[in-house]
Amino acid sequence: MELSKQEIEDRVERFKKVCRLKGAKLTHQRLVIFREVAGSLDHPDADRIFQRVRAQLPTISIDTVYRTLWWLRDLGLIRTLGPSIDATRFDANLERHHHFVCIQCGLTRDFLSEKLDGLELPESVSLIGHPQITQVEVKGVCLNCEPEKAP
Repeated sequence: MELSKQEIEDRVERFKKVCRLKGAKLTHQRLVIFREVAGSLDHPDADRIFQRVRAQLPTISIDTVYRTLWWLRDLGLIRTLGPSIDATRFDANLERHHHFVCIQCGLTRDFLSEKLDGLELPESVSLIGHPQITQVEVKGVCLNCEPEKAP
């Protein structure tokens, strides 16, 4: 799978539009960082993005890259994958199960689902690698963080 130049430009245009709508400052550094993420298929971490953008921005700091990535996430322009913002989480439950993760407070809880246990992976997964474990991570807002609903 490869991203077309048009798809990358569409993502960049969406980025610019969201910045205008939210009144967010659109700097050259933010644009270069976003363009790097928008054109990547490998879901790079902050260190990899830092290494890649330094070719265009030799004076950029790793701190700027991290702050920009979290800013982009807060604007809803990118998503995080894997560990939470604060720390890697550990799970001693080796039985088949899935996770609910609160995107506001980080609460992580196990849940069971026979339907998800039987999830058939698309053939395209075999073009990437050989799955060993399938585990679904549902991200949302937990009941403690959910704003009170009006009656």
